[in-house]
Formats: sequence, structure tokens, C-alpha cells
Amino acid sequence: MGTVITFKRPDGKDASGYLANTARGNAPGVVVIQEWWGLSDQIKGLCDRFALAGFDALAPDLYKGKVVPYHDMDAANREMNSLDFMDATTQTVRGAAQYLARNSAKVGLTGFCLGGAVTIIGATKIPELAAGVVFYGIPPEQAAKPADVKIPLQAHFANKDDWCTPELVNGFEKAMKAAGKSLELFRYDAEHAFVNEQRQAVHDREAAELAWGRATEFFRKHLG
Repeated sequence: MGTVITFKRPDGKDASGYLANTARGNAPGVVVIQEWWGLSDQIKGLCDRFALAGFDALAPDLYKGKVVPYHDMDAANREMNSLDFMDATTQTVRGAAQYLARNSAKVGLTGFCLGGAVTIIGATKIPELAAGVVFYGIPPEQAAKPADVKIPLQAHFANKDDWCTPELVNGFEKAMKAAGKSLELFRYDAEHAFVNEQRQAVHDREAAELAWGRATEFFRKHLG
């Protein structure tokens, strides 16, 4: 449904990503950020779903063509740890937001796992954004303080998550409330990465569909 495009980062360098356009013109945009596996077919499929829901969706390729197979967690961890999160967010992700905002549309940001953390960093660093939806990812507080979040956030977390743990989620929620920030937070009795239908060991269809409905409704409210 979508296509691979090249777009400019604020520093003038080229970046690439997967773009799925909705049928109508002047639609709001959603930047979609990958899991630690890379820009997989599953993430491209979510862009297609956003397009069917009425949003232009662009997933920037933060690993520059590298996609890690689902069984190789060590390789995924290496790729994630070698990623410059600040450069990726303030340049590549912001460039994607600027691309979608070029027809003066409102733009949101969403991401999964690694991309969830990037979404929170983006909520503090990318002025083009109007809203963000986080899926099971929280960055270290030195990367993005809740007090610096500039947009309404919705967040989806898994109670059986051993990476983005319930304790971490509680701390994030508490810090956001203390800072007086707008946060809708949902917890699911599911595993980390429950939205990823390509990973049958963790996918929870009921939780995924509930979260998807909440996310698209949130973006319609804030992006139009």
C-alpha cells in the first residue's frame, strides 16, 4: 500500500522511510517509530492501517536498512544500543514530522518498544508535534524529563513486561502527574510487544485492538 521515500532532516542530510498516504488530501499525519528490530514489515503494516484510518503515516528507518530477525535478541540489543537516540529523534524523526506537516497538517508521533522511548523524547524535543501515543517504552529520565513534555500523551503498557516494568511505568505516571502534564495511561494484562501480530508468543489480539482503537481516537481528537 505504501512506498519507500527519501526526506530531508533539519541538518540537510537525507533519511528514508515508509510512507502510506490516506485517500483524502490535507490529512493529519502520524510518524510511526519502529521496535528494536528495525523497520519491519509489521511496522509498515501499521502505517498502512493508519492510512486506512484517515492519517498519512511515515515510519522513518532509524537503522538505515537493517532489519533484525525476531529470534535474534542479541543483535536487536546491539542495534538499539548503537543508535544515537538524540540524533535519531531531533533529526530523523523531526524530519519525518516536518515532511508530514508540509501541507500545514497537524502531526502526531507514536512508537513501540524502542519507538515508545523515542516518542517520549520527541514529546520534549520536536516542536512540530501536536500529540503522542507511547507503546511500552520509556527513556531514561536524563534523555527526557516528564516536566519537559510539551504535548498531550497517551500511553499503553503491559503488566507482564520485564523491560518496561510496571514499577518503571508507575514512576513515569507519578512524574507526569507531578509535573501537571496531560497523560492518558492504560495498562493491559499482556506481554511486552503485545501489538506485534507477527510474534505469536507475545501478541494479544484483544489488548492490541483495544489499544489501537484508543490510539486512533486520541489522534483524531488532537490532530483532527
